[in-house]
Amino acid sequence: MAASALFILDLKGKPLISRSYKGDVGLGDIEHFMGALLQREEEGTLTPVLTHGPVHFLWIKHANLYLVATTKKNGNASLVFSFLYKVVEVFCEYFKELEEESIRDNFVIVYELLDELMDFGFPQTTDSKILQEYITQEGNKLETGKSRVPTTVTNAVSWRSEGLRYKKNEVFIDVIEAVNLLVSASGSVVLSEVVGTIKLKVFLSGMPELRLGLNDRVLFELTGRGKNKSVELEDVKFHQCVRLSRFDNDRTISFIPPDGDFELMSYRLHTQVKPLIWIESIIEKFSHSRVEIMVKAKGQFKKQSVANGVEISVPVPSDADSPKFKTTVGSARYLPERNVVIWSIKSFPVRSLGGKEHLMRAHFGLPSVEKEEEEGRPPIAVRFEIPYFTVSGIQVRYMKIIEKSGYQALPWVRYITQSGDYQIRTS
Repeated sequence: MAASALFILDLKGKPLISRSYKGDVGLGDIEHFMGALLQREEEGTLTPVLTHGPVHFLWIKHANLYLVATTKKNGNASLVFSFLYKVVEVFCEYFKELEEESIRDNFVIVYELLDELMDFGFPQTTDSKILQEYITQEGNKLETGKSRVPTTVTNAVSWRSEGLRYKKNEVFIDVIEAVNLLVSASGSVVLSEVVGTIKLKVFLSGMPELRLGLNDRVLFELTGRGKNKSVELEDVKFHQCVRLSRFDNDRTISFIPPDGDFELMSYRLHTQVKPLIWIESIIEKFSHSRVEIMVKAKGQFKKQSVANGVEISVPVPSDADSPKFKTTVGSARYLPERNVVIWSIKSFPVRSLGGKEHLMRAHFGLPSVEKEEEEGRPPIAVRFEIPYFTVSGIQVRYMKIIEKSGYQALPWVRYITQSGDYQIRTS
């Protein structure tokens, strides 16, 4: 059992929605929960699980709401938290934004959804696309489009409806890798990893079976191929549609896909990544009356690639004023509310650099009175996106689409590398 009750509270702890599945937890327990939460918050000892007597409170905060699940048993905490985040995801699909106002405006549909999401404390149908087949919404009103539950809910393939038809059958595959990087002030890489996802957008008729082939190192070893151009995937997680037993046996990714957009799999690579955009900075203060910042940026990815939407966030003293900028490419702007200068470069090709760095110079005035305490200097953060490129070298080798009618379908593949938590320390 996941939970004995579910509550949605405002920031003051007032219940907006309460759903009891066993009747052994009431509003009095919620008062104790809010008291404990506020006290722990003041003490700086807040935890995601709070206990009062025999009741365990597992909670998350979203916008101006608390979602709280309660249980008196030694339940699976990860299952409860997964369910709470799934509730948020479903509500966001229905209301676009999940906040106090959207809950108050949609009490009826919220209770209808909770009836389908969990029954007797056990999670049930949590796929928003399936729920929308028989719980439909117009404005703030609820319509029950069908008097019976769709067969999708009770089928073995509960994530896909039967009878889908498209004039043009296509599958779009996005391989997206985010680079997390931390570089020390001395220029050495302290932390580097790649977090990848493979997302699909499916427009296929009928009930097709898809088989996806990657340059997976374990697969190459099983089939006697060399290790060249293969990738060793770690922490692989799949959508529920993937047949895990088959993947364990022969590394084949076989599945009947949901319709539309979904994330097929995610993976992680703990590997030494060369900084794709290298940043150097020099900060000089003059007689406590002004500060000058020079930032150099250089691309270190393949020459044929281009980084788009590059944003370099450079921290400045909180008392700086009178900004002046000069850049060799792009533009710079000062955000005083965040104490940063944002250097924006729309397109950052390696080829045009000619071995030289791009420069940004910033000049700020400072108050005549020096601050007594020396401020800690936050790291420089970098954002970018490089299309047609992956750091890991992962490749989609094939996508087979098998459907009994034998129609022809077109798979399209796109590769994108993005910045994740990409930071460079300056001191």
